[in-house]
Amino acid sequence: MRAGSDARASRAFDGSAVAVATSVMNVATYGFTVLAARVIGPSEYGAFVACLGLLIVIQVGALGLQATAARRIALDLSNVAAIERAISALATKVSLALGLALLVLAPVITRLLNLDSVVTALIVALAAVPMTLGGGQAGILQGERRWGALAAFYIAGGVPRLVIGTALILWRPDATAALAGVAVGLVFPVLVGWWVLRHRRTPDPATSTGPVTSATHHSARSMLVESSHNVQVLFAYFALSSVDIIIARQVLSDHDAGLYAAGLIMAKVMLFLPQFVVIVAFPDMATPEGRQRALVRSLLFVLVLGIAATLSAKVLSGLAMAFVGGPEYGEVESLLWVFAVLGTVLALLQLQVYAVLARQGRRSVLLVWAALVALVIVGFGADSLRELVVRVVVVDSVLLVVLTILSLRLARQPLVAPEVPAAQ
Repeated sequence: MRAGSDARASRAFDGSAVAVATSVMNVATYGFTVLAARVIGPSEYGAFVACLGLLIVIQVGALGLQATAARRIALDLSNVAAIERAISALATKVSLALGLALLVLAPVITRLLNLDSVVTALIVALAAVPMTLGGGQAGILQGERRWGALAAFYIAGGVPRLVIGTALILWRPDATAALAGVAVGLVFPVLVGWWVLRHRRTPDPATSTGPVTSATHHSARSMLVESSHNVQVLFAYFALSSVDIIIARQVLSDHDAGLYAAGLIMAKVMLFLPQFVVIVAFPDMATPEGRQRALVRSLLFVLVLGIAATLSAKVLSGLAMAFVGGPEYGEVESLLWVFAVLGTVLALLQLQVYAVLARQGRRSVLLVWAALVALVIVGFGADSLRELVVRVVVVDSVLLVVLTILSLRLARQPLVAPEVPAAQ
């Protein structure tokens, strides 16, 4: 009885450590973005945000590597050293190849994003290297459930960016300096990852929570294939969660599109607030005995948090407006609770997407792509801000219900070995 209580207390502490770390990272990242907007001015800030948008797309590769490492280690702790070596080598090769490709494409990026200098595009290429390399490191720590080290990794991903980035834009207030602050900041989590992973970790095979496989099954090729699949799934999800602002700029007036963008700040807060839940739950969702319990508990936790935040946005809408944009965006105040619902649905969908990655589902991702197509079709038929956000919530909610039913049904089925993908 005592051991069970200690285990639950330890898990709660681990979840709290990651929760605090991701919160610090997100606040620091958001803080630097706000400071940059005030310091470098609208024109340079537009270029800076455009480059950040490109980095978010590029980051999908790092997240794909992270999911691969975390899933395989969680399933096969007896071969953690072999997996660690393989994923580290793969992450190094992918990061260097991606950085080189972006260096070659720097003139294209400069023209595409309408940048004043090719140097800014070159910094994007340099930033992609540590960002992708860090994805592999985070996946190793996540799979081994080394939450303290992972918490330090995430804090290092936010605080140095705020400190160094602020110093750079105060010295030289332009988009290039702001992006340089981001690039330098991305090096710090890699240094933390290198330090905590400098000694090879070889857990006792008796602690394995899944099917034990030969270390040869964790080849670089199989990991690359799995990571590519993960990238496709995550890209579909990010496209689904981001396409509505593009639709808004097409179907709404500039004024209403701006109001919609302000409302999305509330949605993004609700999306990133429970980010730690996905991080902590993912290794358990990859194991046969833990995946159903981890998924159900995580969904319930995010749902309760979302309901509380939605009610707060409804009752304290005036206070919430201070974080969304202030009196200038007052027309969207009555809809803030709807955007809170949207953010909650997106957070729940994120859990389901990672459940797909945990079981290496192939057919489930087609549902995400189908929802994306449906959202584009339905969204372009909207005539007002309210109608658009309601339509987005409905489409996302339908996908959430379908994926939840599918995930709970598949959670009862035996899980395949790490190198063999599931059918659904």
